[in-house]
Amino acid sequence: VKTFQGPPHGIQVERDKLNKYGRGLLGCTIKPKLGLSAKNYGRAVYECLRGGLDFTKDDKNVNSQPFLRWRDRFLFVAEACYKAQAETGEIKGHYLNTTAA
Repeated sequence: VKTFQGPPHGIQVERDKLNKYGRGLLGCTIKPKLGLSAKNYGRAVYECLRGGLDFTKDDKNVNSQPFLRWRDRFLFVAEACYKAQAETGEIKGHYLNTTAA
């Protein structure tokens, strides 16, 4: 424990990536975690980011389901982030669950 220097990333790295300082970062987990198509999942991400959140994230057990393949989710989420960034002029993010991808 004495030699552990901490995680390679931290709040300062996240603030630098999002260019957000002097306030808390606002984010949420996309719900429902199961049942949305990739397109509707992307829409939920877009609406959250466009509504003012800094980032969204996958629920811990959203992986590659038959109705929500990882690649499809990635593509729709990327589109949502780019669109929200273009409309708000702010950097937006999404944390994808890559387990079982």
